[in-house]
Amino acid sequence: MTDEAKKRILIVDDHTLFRKGLCSLINNSDEFEVVGEATDGLEGVKLQRQLDPDAVLLDVDMPVMGGIKALPLMISQHPHVAVLMLTVSEDDQNLMECMRLGARGYLLKNIDPQFLLDGLKKAINRDSVLSPEMTSKLINHLRQHEMQPTDQTEPLTPREKEILKWIVRGVSNKVIARNLNVTESTVKVHVQNVLRKLNLVSRVQAAVYAVEHGLDK
Repeated sequence: MTDEAKKRILIVDDHTLFRKGLCSLINNSDEFEVVGEATDGLEGVKLQRQLDPDAVLLDVDMPVMGGIKALPLMISQHPHVAVLMLTVSEDDQNLMECMRLGARGYLLKNIDPQFLLDGLKKAINRDSVLSPEMTSKLINHLRQHEMQPTDQTEPLTPREKEILKWIVRGVSNKVIARNLNVTESTVKVHVQNVLRKLNLVSRVQAAVYAVEHGLDK
């Protein structure tokens, strides 16, 4: 892959050693390049406006402006930007707030390097990505606080139920399409239909719904 084709990444983190490690990891990959670094959220928002990156790795806790305050500003500037939150905390309230504000992912800083690179790819492809520890926290939180009964008036078709099972696995539309031998655009339509019929707004909520109603088997 040529440099011109690489996806452009902005890193916003106040810990110099960690940030430089991320830069090295990303710049040594074949698919991504770091186009900017910031040490606080305010600086990150300004750089995002200037650089218009494909994805932002955004630390939750920083001086001047933390990631949770910077996140909605970044989303408002570029609604389609893939923002992945980075944190050392497993606080489920921060997790829920960041996902509510539009973060594409929430990753603990102790994740495997390849998981991060794979997560960037998923996020840029508009999929959600969470550290395994945070996935269970999100599901539990949604079960306890946010899942409301749906007024499902249209039954899911056999194909839509099959798509829902793949959504539970957390894979991308491209992976689903490859396994079902259909086009990626077809999968996208099925996913949209599933969300519409279940009165849900995200793949994560669809996965929780499937688990709650035994549709993941």
